[in-house]
Amino acid sequence: MQVSRKDFIRTSLAASTGLMVPSFVQATAVDNQGAEPIDLAIVKEFVLKSHNDFARVQALLTEYPHLLNATVDWKDGDFETSIGAMAHMGYIDQVKFMIEKGARFDIFVLALLGQTALVKSLIDFYPQALHAIGPHGFTLLHHAKKGGEPAQELYDFLQGKGLTEEFIKTFKDK
Repeated sequence: MQVSRKDFIRTSLAASTGLMVPSFVQATAVDNQGAEPIDLAIVKEFVLKSHNDFARVQALLTEYPHLLNATVDWKDGDFETSIGAMAHMGYIDQVKFMIEKGARFDIFVLALLGQTALVKSLIDFYPQALHAIGPHGFTLLHHAKKGGEPAQELYDFLQGKGLTEEFIKTFKDK
């Protein structure tokens, strides 16, 4: 098989770039090895306060900007982030604030925000997402209900798909 000079150069560049990426990732990981994780007590306070004290959340975020995506394992697979706590509590404005800060968000946050087209699309691609459970066992139906009128169409869609539970007790000690 004859390979043109142009194809050879293009393939060589692509291959050499592919070799550089893992090196960069590895170098970055090595650089972070000396970094200390954020104190677990601070992470827990941040996520706990996300349920009821937005002023404290903002203060902690100012002091520790990397808390934005911090996650607490409440045991038995019950993981929760600040934005996840705000979402299941129905705090739409606070959730939007966190997104503007760059927080990662998921299908539960989208349900709270009434992003019907996005949630429908995700469920079309991944039908089992309909039965996903969020922090503490709260379902998509719960989040859509907390979203109020903007999420009513989504709430109705989820019920039409057969989702009836707003909470599924799945975590020990909860």
